[in-house]
Amino acid sequence: MTEFPNLSRRGFLTSTAAVGGLLTVPGLLSACSKTDSGDGSGKLAQLKKQGYVKVAYANEAPYGYKDNGQLKGEAPTLHREIFKALGVPELRPTFSEWDGLIPGLQAGKYDVISAGMAIIPDRCAKALFSEPEFISPTAMMVKKGNPKKLTDLAAAKKAGATIGVMSGAVEKDYATGAGISAGSIKTLQSPQDGADAVKAGRIDAFLLTSISLNWLAKTNSGLEVTQPFIPEVDGKKQYSPGGAVFRKGNEELRDAFNEQLKKITSDQARYVKLIGQYGFGKETIPPANLKTADLCKG
Repeated sequence: MTEFPNLSRRGFLTSTAAVGGLLTVPGLLSACSKTDSGDGSGKLAQLKKQGYVKVAYANEAPYGYKDNGQLKGEAPTLHREIFKALGVPELRPTFSEWDGLIPGLQAGKYDVISAGMAIIPDRCAKALFSEPEFISPTAMMVKKGNPKKLTDLAAAKKAGATIGVMSGAVEKDYATGAGISAGSIKTLQSPQDGADAVKAGRIDAFLLTSISLNWLAKTNSGLEVTQPFIPEVDGKKQYSPGGAVFRKGNEELRDAFNEQLKKITSDQARYVKLIGQYGFGKETIPPANLKTADLCKG
């Protein structure tokens, strides 16, 4: 069996949406009342009865974001399909700053986090994760023509490149693990800040998942994205899986979600048809032996 040690995706990415900000769109009405079932027993039955599930997003494309008043992205598209199959036809969205997502879940502000959140041990201690929805290799955004010929972090170190990373994100660990000095690593607050820093020459490359960077490149001319690569930390490859997040005690709901998720991730054509428009494809389908229980162990 293939081993997938220390797999992780984005760290605590910061979004541009306000904490608790609400969006109302047809079929996706906002709500803020707490409807937790206490110990979590019968949560799915409760959601079926009320006909909706409260879901939190970080307003980050292409994972879950609002565009002209519409909720779009990988997570809402995938999770709408899953909850519909579970007998819960409506998603009621809340947008939150990234570092407020898990605290908001714990406080009962919503039932699920649908933000492509990385499955890592410290988060597993605070909440329940679904099985992985996707994996995403890492890439770098550089100026058109890639003047320093950067292909991966080893090449970046050799070239003496200055690397930009998101505040609190796992990519900083990747850069540090590759031997890039702290003085050559610059912290940015948003993906667009990273793109702007590359354009202005303040950094040579912006490090993030290839999915995020390819999406960002659509709206930023004069930049390009390198071929994806798998970074290593302490000799272990970082495959970057993400999943949905549930409150502790809601194992029944999480397990029911996983059953429907598996039907999608085991059907390549269905997976690509659902979320291919957001940059997800056969290469982002999680391997069948990549399990959240192992990821949570680190």
